[in-house]
Amino acid sequence: MHEVKITMLGPSGVGKTSLLTAMYEQFESNIGRTNLQIIPDLESSAILQERLAELKSLPDSFETKGWMSSTENYRSFLFELGKKGSKPSLNIHFQDYPGEWHESKSSLENKEMIESFIKESAAVIIAIDTPALMEKNGQWHTKINREQQITSLFKKAYGDLDSPRLVILAPVRCEKYLQSAESTAELLRRIKEGYAKLLDLLKVENLRTKVAVVVTPVQTVGTVVFSRIEMIDGKPHFVFRKTSHDAQYNPQDSEQPLRYLLRFLLRLHLDTRQWKFFNFLRDWLGLDNDLKRAVYEFANGCKTTGGFVLLQGETLLNNPKS
Repeated sequence: MHEVKITMLGPSGVGKTSLLTAMYEQFESNIGRTNLQIIPDLESSAILQERLAELKSLPDSFETKGWMSSTENYRSFLFELGKKGSKPSLNIHFQDYPGEWHESKSSLENKEMIESFIKESAAVIIAIDTPALMEKNGQWHTKINREQQITSLFKKAYGDLDSPRLVILAPVRCEKYLQSAESTAELLRRIKEGYAKLLDLLKVENLRTKVAVVVTPVQTVGTVVFSRIEMIDGKPHFVFRKTSHDAQYNPQDSEQPLRYLLRFLLRLHLDTRQWKFFNFLRDWLGLDNDLKRAVYEFANGCKTTGGFVLLQGETLLNNPKS
């Protein structure tokens, strides 16, 4: 079976696994309108079910690191994608890892593994802790999101890039900042400012035609908003609250990163150039028009407004039928 790898990139506590959980849960909900199906392997299914139960049972007020379990070891999440009623034809391999690997106390081997994940992945989803970026004028952004270290990882991993890649900036826990056109515009401004060095790197001559960059805000719970920062022993604790006592789990737009991924792959399939990294696309979609049509239908649902914006690489993400 053909395989495409995706790296969930981000330090400890930013919500990588919760983002992946919401992506899968909403993908299942939205994909039902197409002829596609996605099937997690048994281990992935069990882990995601446990995380989904946590997300659905959040208390009225909580601090994410104290409530949500953290990833303790490297793990792969494997999903098989294909037509309904047919043998799956693509393995989507998400690479998740403990966010502590970014810290100075972590081994060099672990840091090099993150770099290798980025290098071998068709797409990288950067989970952004939005309150850390937005609150107190971004006072805790560098400490929590570690954007300079992430930029350094891309400098090494993309140093000799020979095939296109997709980079998705995914603000999570962003419900508070999408309430109006003004607050949404401010969120986008702060992302561009907070990740300016990374975005400048990806714009250099050798990369700007090979790397597509998109912002996809994901409301991983949908009914939870940032409340306040409590300082305990000199450390910030970000407290969230549910919008009401009986508010139910209701994620918004969490399938969008996968829509963009499939749009990216479909666009490359139709590209006449030969990209060694993506040779499998010729076989995956080349002989199955029904599958290609189903992928197009799902990928065509990519949002481009309301906080969603294509920053770079339009030719790698434009309408596959255009």
